[in-house]
Amino acid sequence: MSTEIPQRPRRNFYGRFKGKTLKQSQKTYLSEDLDALSPGAVDWESNPERKPLDLQELFDGRDVWLEVGFGGGEHLVHQAARNPDIGIIGAEPYINGVAMLLGKIRQAGVENLAVHPGDARDLFDVLPEASISRAFLLYPDPWPKTRHHRRRFVTPEHLEPLARALKPGSIFRVATDIPDYVRQTLEEVPRAGFEWLAERPSDWREPWDDWISTRYEQKALREGRTPHYLTFRRKG
Repeated sequence: MSTEIPQRPRRNFYGRFKGKTLKQSQKTYLSEDLDALSPGAVDWESNPERKPLDLQELFDGRDVWLEVGFGGGEHLVHQAARNPDIGIIGAEPYINGVAMLLGKIRQAGVENLAVHPGDARDLFDVLPEASISRAFLLYPDPWPKTRHHRRRFVTPEHLEPLARALKPGSIFRVATDIPDYVRQTLEEVPRAGFEWLAERPSDWREPWDDWISTRYEQKALREGRTPHYLTFRRKG
């Protein structure tokens, strides 16, 4: 058996890691709370061999959900509070968003969350196959220019490892207010091994029963854009 340590892949990152100056309270959240909530085995420095995360140990045997790009964390904390019998991992490289999430976690007092403050692709590297029961992609960066569409999450680079990590029959939710993102999602996600669960217009026009409107959705509504709620199921 080979003992060669994997080399870190070259991955371009096109988003932001940091925005405006953090508040002192947010700096406190990052220094006091983040390490305890981060599954350290995601980092290449602490896990160069890319050994899979032990999700059973991390969440005491609970089913595990995943939110990719949690923004300010409203939805992530909402789902954690609503589903205390579920473990939820959130991945977000934007440190200002991570700080906002940590403040919301303190306020809500939820304890069934883990936070990866980095690229979701690094998390995919160490997620065991068929280990995630539900995934969310909510208002991802639209990259509106045609030449930038390859940077969107709904491309094989992201969807193939996501599909590998999801259990057969698990649900993948996508929310976006960008019509062309809807188009690309409906083209690419089925190719990655999913089926779209829509039988009538209300299935994508109306939010899910357990939905909480995020600040990104509120901005879209203020600017006159229409949200779309797309539900997919991972094929067996």
